[in-house]
Amino acid sequence: MNDTMDVFKEFFELPLEEKRASIYSDDPNKVCKLVHSSVNYDWEEVHLWRDSLVHPCHPLEKSIIALWPQQPIKYQEYVGKCSTQVRKVALNILELISEGLGIGSEYFKDEVSQESSLVVNHYPPCPDPSLTLGLTKHCDPNLITILLQGDVNGLQVLKDGEWIGVEPLSHGLVVNIGYQLQIISNGKLKCAEHRAVTNSSNARTSGAFFIAPSQDFHIQPATALINASNPQVYKSFQYKEFLANYLMDQGNTEVVLEPFKLQT
Repeated sequence: MNDTMDVFKEFFELPLEEKRASIYSDDPNKVCKLVHSSVNYDWEEVHLWRDSLVHPCHPLEKSIIALWPQQPIKYQEYVGKCSTQVRKVALNILELISEGLGIGSEYFKDEVSQESSLVVNHYPPCPDPSLTLGLTKHCDPNLITILLQGDVNGLQVLKDGEWIGVEPLSHGLVVNIGYQLQIISNGKLKCAEHRAVTNSSNARTSGAFFIAPSQDFHIQPATALINASNPQVYKSFQYKEFLANYLMDQGNTEVVLEPFKLQT
């Protein structure tokens, strides 16, 4: 984990014009890309104080790894090993969650957890942190997220209307429930609204591994969780439909779930 965090930091320390320019892109269809603020830069309401490196990390095929950054020299080796281990942790957590929900330990295997991607966020020191955020309030659109938080404060979660800082723990992992897990659980599990704040003195780098369904997979509440006392809350839909709506609404937590709720 330390080696992986080190190469994340080293990547963002590289001269942009020499090392990173070749992968900079605002093209949402590019597999591996470096973006400023977000892929919605031209029409987002608030610009973010961050750079992000984004690329898939499962399956770990040579053709995919070849698209990852070539520098630092150990990036592909360390990130490849880490992503494999993090995916195992995520699948173990999902198995325990499915057993706890009573929907069977195999529920989250195969297509429902088929894809894994990595977003490395880098938040440089901000001259005036009161003017912007590293990430605005949101919930993750996927199934479950495993976060390598780093050693600098900045992650906050919303609880009872108050923003609470999540203190970094050495070798600790932060686990976020995503919207798809909330929907599959028929609302029994809730997403945690979170954001990233900036500071004026220290750069912060974190790595988020997103476990998600395949694009064409149909999401719906688990049948075992629906009965007369617990009616179905969400309709069936393809994951790619949710993603398109999520991007259009810029992750607005007030409205993003509304098109996928059953009318009562």
